[in-house]
Amino acid sequence: MDHPVTHAEDFFREGSVESTKMLGRSLGNRVLTGLCIALSFAALIPLVSILYLVLKNGSELLDWSIFTQLPPAAGMTGGGFGNALIGTLIMVGLGLALAAPPGILAAVYICEYEPNGRIATVTRFTAKLLTGIPSIICGVFAFAAIVLATGKFSALAGGVALAVLMLPTILLTSEQALLGVQRAYREASYGLGATRFQTIGRIVLPEAMPAIMTGVMLAVARAAGETAPLVFTALFSQFWMSSLMEPTASLAVLIYNFSSMPFEHQVKMAWTASLVLVFLVTVTNVTAQLVFSKKH
Repeated sequence: MDHPVTHAEDFFREGSVESTKMLGRSLGNRVLTGLCIALSFAALIPLVSILYLVLKNGSELLDWSIFTQLPPAAGMTGGGFGNALIGTLIMVGLGLALAAPPGILAAVYICEYEPNGRIATVTRFTAKLLTGIPSIICGVFAFAAIVLATGKFSALAGGVALAVLMLPTILLTSEQALLGVQRAYREASYGLGATRFQTIGRIVLPEAMPAIMTGVMLAVARAAGETAPLVFTALFSQFWMSSLMEPTASLAVLIYNFSSMPFEHQVKMAWTASLVLVFLVTVTNVTAQLVFSKKH
C-alpha cells in the first residue's frame, strides 16, 4: 500500500512540471508577440522614410500656380505640371474604365457560374501570369496594337496599356472578394425564390463591394505610378491636352524626365510631382473606402 505522502509528492511534482510548461508557453508567446510588433515597425521604416523625403523635398515648390502652368524648358525656372496632372487623371481613368467592368464580370462568372470549369481555370492562370509580366511589356503591346495602328502616340494608347496592367489585379482581387461572401447568404436568397442573377446583383456584389474596391484601388495605385508603359504609348508633351489621339504628359513620365536633369529647379519639381502623385493615390484610396465601406 502506497504512502499518502508519496501521492502528495507526485501531485505537487506534476503540478510543478505543468506550471513550468505554462510559464514557457507564456514566455514564448510574449517573445513572438514582441518580435511581430518589432518587425511591423521595421516594415514601416521604408514607408515612413519615403513619405518624409517626399514631404521634405516636394513641399518647397508646392503652390496653386504649379497646377495651372506648363512645365518649364530645360534650365528654366517657374512653370508647373498642370498638363501632366490632367493627363495622368485621364489616362488612369480611361484604363480603369476599360479594365474594371471586364475584370469584375469575369470574376463573377468564374466564381458564381463555373468555378471549376475549364474557362475558369484558364482565366485564373492567365491572370496570375499577367501579374508577373513586367509593365514595359504591356507598353510594348499597346505600342504595337494602338500606336503603330494609328501612327501616333496618344492618351488612348496610354490608357490601354494601363488597362492591361490593371485587369489581372482587379480580376484576382474581385474573385477573392466574392469567395469571401458567406455561402449562407446565397442559400437564403435562393430559398426566398430569387434567381441567380438577382442573388448576385442584390446580395453577393453589395456584400463583396468593399473588398472589390480595395482591389480596384490597388490596381489604380500601381497604374498611376507606372512610367515605362506611358513612355512607349503616350510619350510626353509640353502642352495642354486637347485630344485623346495626341502625345500626352503624365506625372510619372515628368518625374522620370525631370529627376535625371542636371538642373536644380527641375529636380525640385520632380519631388513636388511625386508628392502630388502620392497625395492623389492616398485620397483616392481613402475616398473609395469611405464610400464603399459597409454600413453597420
